[in-house]
Amino acid sequence: MSAHASPPRLALLMDPREEGWPSMDLVGEALLEHLSALPREVTVTRLRPPMPHAVRRLPRVGTRNAAFNADRLLTRFGLYPARLLRERRAHDAFHVVDHTYAQLVHALPAERTGVFCHDLDAFRSVLEPHRDPRPSWFRLMARTTLKGLERAAIVFHSTQAVRSELLTHGVVPEDRLVWAPYGVSPEYRAEPVPGDNSDAVLAPLHGRPYLLHVGSAIRRKRLDVLFDVFAALRTKHPDLMLVQQGGALDATQRAQVKRLGLEGALVQPPRQERPTLAGLYRRASAVLVPSEAEGFGLPVIEALACGAPVVASDLPVLREVGADACTYCPVGDVENWTSVVDALLTGRRPAPARESRHARAARFTWGAHARTVLDAYLRLLDRPGRV
Repeated sequence: MSAHASPPRLALLMDPREEGWPSMDLVGEALLEHLSALPREVTVTRLRPPMPHAVRRLPRVGTRNAAFNADRLLTRFGLYPARLLRERRAHDAFHVVDHTYAQLVHALPAERTGVFCHDLDAFRSVLEPHRDPRPSWFRLMARTTLKGLERAAIVFHSTQAVRSELLTHGVVPEDRLVWAPYGVSPEYRAEPVPGDNSDAVLAPLHGRPYLLHVGSAIRRKRLDVLFDVFAALRTKHPDLMLVQQGGALDATQRAQVKRLGLEGALVQPPRQERPTLAGLYRRASAVLVPSEAEGFGLPVIEALACGAPVVASDLPVLREVGADACTYCPVGDVENWTSVVDALLTGRRPAPARESRHARAARFTWGAHARTVLDAYLRLLDRPGRV
């Protein structure tokens, strides 16, 4: 970049915080932090409108979950796009942090807009309706969002597995795809960091060993497998506890916990900040990732960075991320999972060496992620830089 050229103006379009997606918050905030450290190369602005309490203000219906979803739709398809129509000239390029907001591309100059596609779940009802049957109104919403993704000049992806899916379904041409793996936040390390309140979170365990699961309770996370495996392990390890961070159980999941007699053995602390979550990783006997589908699997590299043994579903995407630093089990195979985790707990099967766990996690940095994203926009805008 010449001494007289001003740096390009990049807008980061983030989810409203009320959406409650910690992983999307992390990806956006990490990108903002690292791009802000490059003021000579880019001027970055965060756009993150609040979600209004429009429907939620209404008497009688305002407390229902449907009211929250109505406010989400109002924000996604109305208020957020309307704001961007006023922002079009204020920035040289636009980066949509979360692909479920790809409908924003319709309100922007698509030739200067990129979208990060974390996975294809949001579009499954359109791309593979036999796998995810949905009502017509939902498919219309998904199709509108997908059309926004298809129009974007750049589509970022965190793994080659997501890239393969995008190409298989013909969502965007190969030359628009950019691979930008996630990073590990500095709080995730082998040593405690300031702000680690894991002692207080784990106090109800009274020093007993525990397994850890980090993630939401949506179907593809397979908490049903998690609970079945844990119940089976408790027959051999009666003091073992389960800490589940980040999931709000639905009625079916709560019934399963009750049926298996796990109510006194399951601890679900409220959302924790990264220093405390790192403490939970460090102290866990093992971190379990039984998902049947993932776009990346942030808990895998976070746990490895903290030195925790990880047992994950044998998915191509999780093998891509965890490589030989994790132990893998077939998806949904409760008997196999129980046997493998039991062997780890008893020492009959050693976990991959701690050094290999740390080395694997060290390959993923938010600085490299931000550099890749920025270079893609410099190419798009035909600006010189460290491309």
